[in-house]
Amino acid sequence: MQAGNPAQAPLNPGIVFEMLNAHQRTAALKAAIELDLFRAVGDGPGDAASIARHCSASQRGIRILCDFLVINGVLAKDDGHYKHTPSSAAFLDPRSPACLASIAQFLGNEAMHEPYRRLADVVRTGRTTLAGDGSVEPENPIWVQFAETMAPMMAPLVGPLGAVVLDGHNGPMKVLDIAAGHGLFGIEIAKQNPQAHVTGLDWAPVLRVALKNAEKAGVKERYDMLPGSAFEVDFGGPYDAVLLTNFLHHFDKPACVGLLRKVRAALKPGGRAATLEFVPNEDRVSPPMAASFAMVMLASTVSGDAYTFSDLSAMYAEAGFGGVTAHPIPMSPHTVVMGNA
Repeated sequence: MQAGNPAQAPLNPGIVFEMLNAHQRTAALKAAIELDLFRAVGDGPGDAASIARHCSASQRGIRILCDFLVINGVLAKDDGHYKHTPSSAAFLDPRSPACLASIAQFLGNEAMHEPYRRLADVVRTGRTTLAGDGSVEPENPIWVQFAETMAPMMAPLVGPLGAVVLDGHNGPMKVLDIAAGHGLFGIEIAKQNPQAHVTGLDWAPVLRVALKNAEKAGVKERYDMLPGSAFEVDFGGPYDAVLLTNFLHHFDKPACVGLLRKVRAALKPGGRAATLEFVPNEDRVSPPMAASFAMVMLASTVSGDAYTFSDLSAMYAEAGFGGVTAHPIPMSPHTVVMGNA
């Protein structure tokens, strides 16, 4: 710290230790989910011995793991007994309808973590160390896992996106859902508009997951599948709306513009293209979750990024869209970006 500058905060090495030890928090949460610890805590009585019996684990191991979760704000502890916090009860107890535990399978996938072990090499080259096209390599099985496990994380976004896309429209319409994954976004359109017909585009094994979700939602009769690469298959159409949810960030700007041109050609005059993205502010360091997503793209793709609204607006404009608008989703790092054909 420079002398004579009282406004400058004291030096604190804690941030260095916190970042170097951050892997411990990831491992602890994954272990607790794998052991079914959060169900055991919810069942009570919450002492280490009973939790250990439920989890078929050592009492010492459970005590230390639970204490670590308490230290990090995941659980609470009272008189030697562990209990849920409001957040762990809602998002980690398997009995909760809002449970997010399944997302640990995709977010903790070893294939996706491998590039972080060689991140200096990734930074040197500016691209992932994963083979081929990285996470978007054709027929990559991780997207089946994504479709099967990430729906709880996406579920809060589907209603707001559907409302923005439909904008009160309730008549007959055709919708193309590109990179459909679990299918929830297109399915929500079909639920909000009983006259909407949705076509999901993704790799065939992924679409089978989406079709099951469409059946559960009661819209299977209005859900078609278009297997293949969004860059290669004929979209058909014309469509009233096209969804590109969490997709453009995997590619560089020229690829995005090329895809958006293809989307525009598949839309009816006045049709709408809706992109759901992590959209950082123009400073690219805020808000934290949206801005940090750029690191995920650096580690897992050849040329992807977290694009600002000005980036996305320019892509839309170059592809021939007008009336580009941003619709941030409340309590979420995501933004819906709309463009009119």
